[in-house]
Amino acid sequence: MRWVVVGAGGMLGREMTALLERGGHEVRAVDRSSVDITAPAATAGLAEGADVVVNCAAYTAVDPAEEHEPEAFAVNAVGAANVARAARVAGARLVHVSTDYVFDGHASSPYAEDAPIDPRSAYGRTKAAGEWAVRAECPDHLLVRTAWLYGAHGGCFPKTIARVARERGGLDVVDDQVGQPTWTGDLADLVLRLVTAGAPAGTYHGTSSGEVSWHGFAQAVVASAGLDPAVVARTSSAAFVRPAARPAYSVLGHERLRAAGVAPIGDWAERWAAAADGVLAAG
Repeated sequence: MRWVVVGAGGMLGREMTALLERGGHEVRAVDRSSVDITAPAATAGLAEGADVVVNCAAYTAVDPAEEHEPEAFAVNAVGAANVARAARVAGARLVHVSTDYVFDGHASSPYAEDAPIDPRSAYGRTKAAGEWAVRAECPDHLLVRTAWLYGAHGGCFPKTIARVARERGGLDVVDDQVGQPTWTGDLADLVLRLVTAGAPAGTYHGTSSGEVSWHGFAQAVVASAGLDPAVVARTSSAAFVRPAARPAYSVLGHERLRAAGVAPIGDWAERWAAAADGVLAAG
């Protein structure tokens, strides 16, 4: 199978490319130095000869997006539209990666794939616009929302927590934001399984199962780093006011995966245990 991975230089894109190459697939890796996805002319022919295009490219700087929403929109919405159009013209299936930030974060039970979206940040708004563009431009799409992503390639929450715990001997982490820590290795594997299964076009949630607060996840990270989890103290979001609103509840449901015969990613704690050594060693 012939694949194009857009955003191949990022944390997920590098994982996706490596997984496909290990599996013997033909892969063309595209990053922002080779193709400007915000320019329609640059993306024309992007998917030529491909069976599947995976769009991992995104403007993910959540706080800077509040002051630079046009730049975020250019990548997350216009870029998504351009990639989706290129995939449709080439007759390729598109996998587009989106985010939990399209929801308001006020729920108390997992968000279904068809739950109403109501983004509360510039990042969320631009990603929601990207979802709309993908649906409009490329009917044969798999739109995969993820959340709390971490991995070996690039900066992420576990690496930061382990470093700060070692350097300072203790830290405060919020316990009133709940979500699903998700390993890039697991998300890349899920994308491959969705495509291989011939899953129906539509929206899916690509997060680990279960749920935990940032504080609980930080304790698990510190324990994996060989430190005492007690060095992680609880605090609230009110103590860490930031430019962009963070969803208080970012747990996503997985019913459409099950309906398509594709197993969801396992429990977050189990998957962190599998990922921890590789992620922290890369820090």
